[in-house]
Amino acid sequence: MILQQHKIVFGGTMGAGKSAAIKVLSDIGVISTEAVNTDVAAHQKAFTTVGIDYGEISLDDGTKVGLYGTPGQGRFDFMWSIVCQGAIGIALLIDHSSVQRLDDLAFYLNAFEALGSNIVIGITHLDIVDDQKLKIYRDWMDVNQKKYPVFAIDARHKDDVLLMIEALLVRLEVQLDIVK
Repeated sequence: MILQQHKIVFGGTMGAGKSAAIKVLSDIGVISTEAVNTDVAAHQKAFTTVGIDYGEISLDDGTKVGLYGTPGQGRFDFMWSIVCQGAIGIALLIDHSSVQRLDDLAFYLNAFEALGSNIVIGITHLDIVDDQKLKIYRDWMDVNQKKYPVFAIDARHKDDVLLMIEALLVRLEVQLDIVK
């Protein structure tokens, strides 16, 4: 049985690095539901998540945080609400190399906003260092009146993923202070 005190969900586009982010953070062997990718029109990767990925990190105080990865394909959207129940935060990952990256951001943000208010956004596959690449996402946020932190990350690098998780935890603390 999986027992954790808290849960963080990784959602977003297929191939954006959700499984990689969980693998790089997890203190335990990740439970993965990857299968052969039959949707090569959406992404050329060989395998894709078709269920839920699960990992876990233990904080210094002994708190366990479950890390849940959702499938990126829209046809699995029925699972997103189930996985997000009780989550303390959602890390959305968007693949910058996709030509429809802003449409993807709109789609996934709309879907996951309905499931939780504590969201951070990680933009992946930014192979060339250029601070202005995040500008298109910040401009989109301004135009659409959204107020979420946006990070350029490599989901294979623990420090990048930890920065997003720390931002989620800080946002949670702020939200809890507002409620008090």
